Amino acid sequence: MQLGVQNFVTRTPPRFETKEAERTHSLQRLAATCRIFGRRGFSEGLLGHVTLRDPELPDHFWVNPVGVAMHHVRVSDLVQVNPEGKVVRGSGMVNPVGLLLHTAVHRARPDVNAVCHAHALHASTWSSFERLLDPITQDACIFFENQALILEPRVVRDPEGARHFAAGFGDHKVAIHAGHGIFTTGQSIDEAAWWFVLMNRCCEAQLMAEAAGKPTQWRAEDARWLASVLGSSTFGWLSFQTLWDEVIVSDPDLVD
Repeated sequence: MQLGVQNFVTRTPPRFETKEAERTHSLQRLAATCRIFGRRGFSEGLLGHVTLRDPELPDHFWVNPVGVAMHHVRVSDLVQVNPEGKVVRGSGMVNPVGLLLHTAVHRARPDVNAVCHAHALHASTWSSFERLLDPITQDACIFFENQALILEPRVVRDPEGARHFAAGFGDHKVAIHAGHGIFTTGQSIDEAAWWFVLMNRCCEAQLMAEAAGKPTQWRAEDARWLASVLGSSTFGWLSFQTLWDEVIVSDPDLVD
């Protein structure tokens, strides 16, 4: 049996008549991502940042502000920064180190419209092993041959370090930054957010499996096929819609 996204898709990514309409839609998804990350315990205190490329000004980015708990972020809280990292829309403060990393990836990857990072417990813990995830589950196969492992720079202090980080990311969908955690990307914020949720769960699964014994791995050809089908941008976007449908009902103040 041939399996493909077209067999079960009932929703498709929207098309927009104007850039303003696209921006409104995307900012709602960005705020929703913050709420979802917050309620899943992915970020504590001031840590965790999600960036979105502006649809009209591709060198400008939207980001959640520092000091607003992720599970409280509203669309009106989001801020826009220019290429120098200066806030040009909104009134919140931003994480300068987070912006260094994210904007470096955005600049190096024109195909990336969103980058997600937060200090999720299992992803951060797994990163301390300085290893890629193994294809031990069907979910983990989605990331097969599409992960970067970034060992240096371990701490980014300046734009040069950020460029080095982005170079280490390469053209992969996700990256494991040693001792720090995971970074996920997407053509849409929906896609990037779903890869983060899923990858953190895969980190949890491998930590549990290795604590219990030695897990088996999927055959490379099977893992590669699953990655090609379930790891597509469309599938990532579609998967996020289940999270969106839940949060827009539970958190009506999201789009104030």
